[in-house]
Amino acid sequence: MRSFNEISDYMEKNGLDLVDSIISMETVKLDCTKEEVIRNMNNRLSDMKRSIREAAVNEWTPKIVPNDSLKMKKYLKKKDSLSGQIISKSSEIALLVSTFNASMGRIVAAPTAGSCGILPGILFSWEEHRQHKKEDLLEGLIIAAAVGQIIAERATLAGSEGGCQAECGAAAAMGAAALVWMECKKAEPCFQAVAICLKSIMGLVCDPVAGLVEVPCIKRNGSLVSIAVLSADMAMSGIQSTIPPDEVIDAMSMVGKAMHPSLKETGRGGVAVTKTGVNIAKNLLKNAPHLESK
Repeated sequence: MRSFNEISDYMEKNGLDLVDSIISMETVKLDCTKEEVIRNMNNRLSDMKRSIREAAVNEWTPKIVPNDSLKMKKYLKKKDSLSGQIISKSSEIALLVSTFNASMGRIVAAPTAGSCGILPGILFSWEEHRQHKKEDLLEGLIIAAAVGQIIAERATLAGSEGGCQAECGAAAAMGAAALVWMECKKAEPCFQAVAICLKSIMGLVCDPVAGLVEVPCIKRNGSLVSIAVLSADMAMSGIQSTIPPDEVIDAMSMVGKAMHPSLKETGRGGVAVTKTGVNIAKNLLKNAPHLESK
């Protein structure tokens, strides 16, 4: 799958809905059965849920930051959040999973380790706050995976190539499309949600302090779920992107290539080179000199 136009044409030609079209296209590409595709996606969904369950067992603490998901959880028990139930719960889960990842926990890279909290945050927050069938969540994940594949084909999912727009940005776009499908089962708003979301995050740099996926990565996971949810709402309201989704991804690719290397996962730009960021890196190196790059 290289484009949303390709999927749309396949849907029209074969008289299939979006999910069935994606599954059918995958069976041809991978030379496998529909049952195998569904089983593999169900396994990924189970792995995501397990990472949330395992992360919640202990107070995981990465090298730099505390487990802020605990603060978010405590806050949500005390009062109604300003951002609403789905966004705030998505943020809590995203913080939890990305902290678990930074503490060497087992996660699903969706689409990358650095952005691993966003999609499970969105999926399982939606599950908690909406009446649903089990297959709805699976279909949402299938839609998200297709969006990730198109971004990978037309641009990149690597922060080292495209900045964080390619990691957390892609994850948010995947989540936005999944939300739309789970809510209304319509293809076109899914595509529009991707375009709206990516345009809102385009140019986001990858600037990990000390080269670790902690600062600003974890809080970025926790905050970008909001853009995904709002992009889904905008698309379902009938708002359309002036620039078609495929062209938005092409623009994202061009922006990533134009970024200075210091802004693409090198730890040599953005917040990584602030006074505090540099001091954190120095302190980590002092306590673990073997981390020094050759």
